[in-house]
Amino acid sequence: MAYRENTRRSFCIFSAVSGILGVLMLVVSFSINIGPPPGASGAELAQFAEQSYKSVLWGAWLQAVGPVFVVLFAFALVHLSGAARRLSGWMTFFGATALMTVTLIEVTFYIAALFTNPAGMPETGIRLIESVQHLYFIVSAPAVFLPLGIVLVNSRIIPRVLGYLALALGAAFALVGMSSLLTLALPASVTSLGSIQALWWLAAAFSLLFGSKRISTLHDSEEE
Repeated sequence: MAYRENTRRSFCIFSAVSGILGVLMLVVSFSINIGPPPGASGAELAQFAEQSYKSVLWGAWLQAVGPVFVVLFAFALVHLSGAARRLSGWMTFFGATALMTVTLIEVTFYIAALFTNPAGMPETGIRLIESVQHLYFIVSAPAVFLPLGIVLVNSRIIPRVLGYLALALGAAFALVGMSSLLTLALPASVTSLGSIQALWWLAAAFSLLFGSKRISTLHDSEEE
């Protein structure tokens, strides 16, 4: 029994650290990859690509790898909640897959925007990035937070208030996606809303980390 509890506690700790690490990688990514100035001309975009390609590439790497750790944390929450075989768990897996897909597409366009040949490639890359950003609010964020919220509301592994907050975030992101649908290039005031989810992931990860001892003693029915 003690071995089982220690194993489960270690799983909670490593899962929580994964979530924290993933968020930190994303924060660093967005801090070093600030993007070109709004309304930059084709020549200015080409100049930006030449001068900033190292920071853009490192930021792209962090933005591609960081969500992997966040998704691992989300999967761990589903597993610990015993929801891996429930519809809410399956939909969380689907949402996490959609999130990773949108992220990797956006990162691909970051790299594509660095090419200065053929002419106009940086501007094309920027426009594609602006297009993909819609998908985060339309589908990927709601598809993760709504089912994960249902999972957590029906679980005891972290405070249920975080489950309700996840539901609220998912609904809010969906509303933002619909209300901004007719705006081709989302303004910074909208795209910056995506950073709110980082606070939720951190709160959930620290809750799991600090509650790992309690979670390790929960009845076996809480896990698959």
